[in-house]
Order: sequence, then structure tokens, then C-alpha cells
Amino acid sequence: MKTQTQLIAKFGNPYTARAKFEKKWMELWDIPQEINDAIPALPNKIYVNYLLIAVLESTFRELIARGLHKEIRTFDGCFNIRPKRGSSGISTHAWGISIDLNATWNPFRGKVTWSKEFLDAWRKNGWICGADWSATSKDGMHFQWEGF
Repeated sequence: MKTQTQLIAKFGNPYTARAKFEKKWMELWDIPQEINDAIPALPNKIYVNYLLIAVLESTFRELIARGLHKEIRTFDGCFNIRPKRGSSGISTHAWGISIDLNATWNPFRGKVTWSKEFLDAWRKNGWICGADWSATSKDGMHFQWEGF
């Protein structure tokens, strides 16, 4: 998992240079219609770090091809400049490299309801799943990309 120091070195500090960070790294991604049709829980557009667009599209297409997309009930966020929950560190959402899905069914420190196959599809595409974290910090809704 990338450290906060590595993320700041790569992207800059979104708190102290927000406008510069957003101009350089963030993009409003128009989700392809066929993905929206298959996964209606997704919005039509997601404000995301542009490095994620290709990998998100690839991951969603793989989920659809394998019939695993039906597990997605809600889209619960991507870009949000904020600290990590229960920490003073910066959340990876602040760099637009994380997304949350099915928050109600996979709450922070709660039960994880995703199938093994669903999680494996994300892992295979370079994502870290909060479902894999320790029992005291498990975050089943959370997916963050580590492929940069």
C-alpha cells in the first residue's frame, strides 16, 4: 500500500495546493453508456484522478463479463479531500484514487458482503480492497488503486 509520503511525492498535497492538484490530476469521467446500462448504480460521470479512468473502465468491464457487476448496488464516492477515518493522515480519496461501493452493506469495521470472485477481479486489476484489512480497520466498501 502506498504511503502518504509517496502519494504527496507523486501527486502533491491536495490540502495545500488543491487548485493545482485538481487541474493537473482530476478529470470528470463520462462513464461509457454500456457500463452505465449494466451497472445502473453508477453515476453518469465520476470526478476521478485521470490515471484511474482506464483501469476503472477495465475493471467494470471485467465485472460485467463475469456477471459480477450485479453485486454493485450503490456508488458511494470517489474524490473527497478529507482525513482518513480515525486518523490524522490524508485519505486516498483526497487524490481521487479510491472509490467506495455498497457502503451500507460493507460498512467501515463491519461485515464484508462481496463475493471472493468480485474481490479477486479488483485485486487482479491492481486494486487494494479494504475487505483485506485487519478486523479492526476492515473497510469492505473501499477500493484503492495501487498501479501507478
